[in-house]
Amino acid sequence: MIRIFLTGYMGAGKTTLGKAFARELNVPFIDLDWYIEERFHKSIRELFVERGEASFRELERNMLHEVSEFEDVIISTGGGTPCFFDNMDYMNGHGQTVFLDVHPDILFNRLRVATHQRPILQGKTDEELRAFIADALEKRAPFYVQARYRFDAGHLESRRQIAGSVQQLRSLLGV
Repeated sequence: MIRIFLTGYMGAGKTTLGKAFARELNVPFIDLDWYIEERFHKSIRELFVERGEASFRELERNMLHEVSEFEDVIISTGGGTPCFFDNMDYMNGHGQTVFLDVHPDILFNRLRVATHQRPILQGKTDEELRAFIADALEKRAPFYVQARYRFDAGHLESRRQIAGSVQQLRSLLGV
């Protein structure tokens, strides 16, 4: 049975690498944020605004527990998922956990071109975006590093790099 949780900051490549890895292993890929949006027919942003952060995080935890029962699956968590409740311990107890570690400069470059897709980043200057990323990584690092595996996901810019990363991840996890 395969159950792998990919964690890391936004822009780390959880969806990009997760989809490719799931195809390689011929198992379903679940993005926890997409799963939540499908279940509740609302965007993460709408749920966050309507419920507030505390209630949203509780909902997120419940959905994490739900998808953690699936077998033969790759699950991409939201960037903040590991940082609340006992989510990291829970994931470690229910599958293999991988922290997709990416240098802040690479995250900056990836997120800078995607600010229109991420409302929390909209309107930030380059300096503000760099500071935002650095601050968030500092706060989240104690949770991310609890993953069983740490994987350098800094090379996902081309199909060739993604394919190479998939093979490296497969070797690391022994699947």
